[in-house]
Amino acid sequence: MKLAGVDVGGTFTDVIVVDTDSKAVKIHKVPSTPDDASEGLIDGLRSAGDDSMGVEFLAHGTTIATNSLLQYDGAQVGMITTRGYRDVLHIARHQRPLHYSIQMEVPWQDRALIKRRHRKVVTERLGPKGEVVTPLEEEEVATAARELKEAGVSSIVIGFLNSYRNPEHEERARSIVEEVYPGAFVTTSSSLFPQFREYERFTSAAINGFVGLKVRNYLVHLRERMQDQGVKAELRLMRSNGGVATEEFAARYPATLLLSGPAAGVLAGAHIGNACGRDRLITFDMGGTSADIGIVTPRGISEATARDTWIAGYPVLIPMIDVHTVGAGGGSVAYTDPGGAFRVGPRSAGARPGPASYGLGGTEPTVTDANLVLGRLRADHFLGGAMQVKRDLAENAVAQLGSRLGLSTLDAAAGIITLVNHNMANAVRSRTIQKGHDPRQFTLVAFGGAGPLHAADLARSLGVPEVIVPNYPGITSAMGLLTTDLKYDLIQNEFMLDGDADLDRLNRDFKRLDAEARAQLQRDGVPETSVQILHAADCRYVGQGYELRVPMPTTELTAGGIKKFWDDFNRLHEDEYGHAFPGNPIELVNIRVVATGRLPKMPEVPPPSGGSLKDAQLDTADVYFAGEDGKQKAHRSQFYERTRLPVGAKIEGPAVLLQVDSTTLVPPGATAEVLKTGDLLIKV
Repeated sequence: MKLAGVDVGGTFTDVIVVDTDSKAVKIHKVPSTPDDASEGLIDGLRSAGDDSMGVEFLAHGTTIATNSLLQYDGAQVGMITTRGYRDVLHIARHQRPLHYSIQMEVPWQDRALIKRRHRKVVTERLGPKGEVVTPLEEEEVATAARELKEAGVSSIVIGFLNSYRNPEHEERARSIVEEVYPGAFVTTSSSLFPQFREYERFTSAAINGFVGLKVRNYLVHLRERMQDQGVKAELRLMRSNGGVATEEFAARYPATLLLSGPAAGVLAGAHIGNACGRDRLITFDMGGTSADIGIVTPRGISEATARDTWIAGYPVLIPMIDVHTVGAGGGSVAYTDPGGAFRVGPRSAGARPGPASYGLGGTEPTVTDANLVLGRLRADHFLGGAMQVKRDLAENAVAQLGSRLGLSTLDAAAGIITLVNHNMANAVRSRTIQKGHDPRQFTLVAFGGAGPLHAADLARSLGVPEVIVPNYPGITSAMGLLTTDLKYDLIQNEFMLDGDADLDRLNRDFKRLDAEARAQLQRDGVPETSVQILHAADCRYVGQGYELRVPMPTTELTAGGIKKFWDDFNRLHEDEYGHAFPGNPIELVNIRVVATGRLPKMPEVPPPSGGSLKDAQLDTADVYFAGEDGKQKAHRSQFYERTRLPVGAKIEGPAVLLQVDSTTLVPPGATAEVLKTGDLLIKV
């Protein structure tokens, strides 16, 4: 069986094609096509070989939803909500992003996802337990739908106050809207994620409505293009929770795709690190536009919590892998701000015009240009020689920046690298030190087109002792797409105390959620033997504002089982925060069901056959590194072709390892060894 993973990034589209029978692997990177991402996907498959068009399973990571939100380029959205709650999206939680600024930007007000004139109110009210207090005035819903249609709204969000406890009113309103306005893209807040905290729930639904048409149209267009090109593969879309979904589900709930590509990178990093015997990992995915940071501990991949899941300044109440993204990539632009300060990113040159060295019209210096100037990239070996870049254009762009700063070309280039590395180091600290993790106990797994170039310097600045660079670092996120399963998260609000836990209700609700999850997987064509169900619950001490997720048994809950569960919560609270209060009452807020359906996966691929250290040597050249005095000094460095390195080969820095999809830098004082898996271990 042939499997393909295609990750469409801001600069490149990464492709991996694997034959599960022969274990043959083909990889390729092609420039992304921002105007039509499906074009880059098909080009990538075609470039990987003619037989790649005959893949039977295609997992796809996409930035369509993310870019739509980041660029504030989505649908005209309307909303129908409970009377008296029209301005929840505007008021939010009275939080100021910058406490003392009088000119700060407030995203949910400055870039409102739903304009106030398009927010309509109707009469209805459900009580806190889901009971009907005031019936839904159906004619008001129909009138609101007609008004929104006449206003040119193409997407309608339905968000009622207590619908997380009972979706009856929202679903009835959906039926009325679809009858009055058949062409509208309709989202109900309770179907996306039925959770209390109406501001976050309404905003998540608004995001779904905002990005929905772009994602749906893209998926329709992609399927048509695949059919035109004879690609009959089963298509699955990567979701933010670390699982994939069918194109039908993704088209209905596109907000679940917001961290599509970055989530795949964390999965791949965890898979590679575990294969190398490490279970404390910092995944570091640096591409052309951004760098994504994820954390893996012995408990597994860290998941985002409700209190810090934000994208583009908007809260997102949807299960997500905890990925922190910083605008630092190979295409990040270096410049001086209005105050004359030296900056790098978050603005990126993207795929077009791209870095100055691409020769496509870009004139501003980027991180890629700086690496070329310092000799860390080779102009004749970019993408394995498949793409031509011009060092003279890079030097000219960096020199112009240097003249504005009073720096030489080399010092300006080194400054660009130093700044972007500091930006990424701060991002890693926010996910480790600030959350109670000591980075010195972790291994950095570096991938992405630019990750291995910066990994050793980044690790040194953080005190991380070692770096793992995968076999195919430039397409690792694409590989991660082939390591996961179909995955659905279901949630039910409960609100009960440990001293008054209703086991019958909990068992009944778990049974219902299990049935819903199995029905969804059955619709996706997953046989019962390939289904796995996990249970968990969100708990907190009474009076706390946010919850911790605690695993629960999938068997029927008993008095003994629930007591162990409360004890587990106390232990987890101590692990997470350093203290616990065993005598305090505990509140069970939500129960959760995570359902997975097994999919075809990438087999364990043998490492490249390699040759000998001598065969892998290409030549030597000057590469610049900072000396003890801070000045840039040329170091004669050995260049190697990485795929020719045999297992067990050891390399002393300074050295540069070249391969088609990425370049790895081993700085002076560091050593690199090829592990038996084929992955590279750098001791810094």
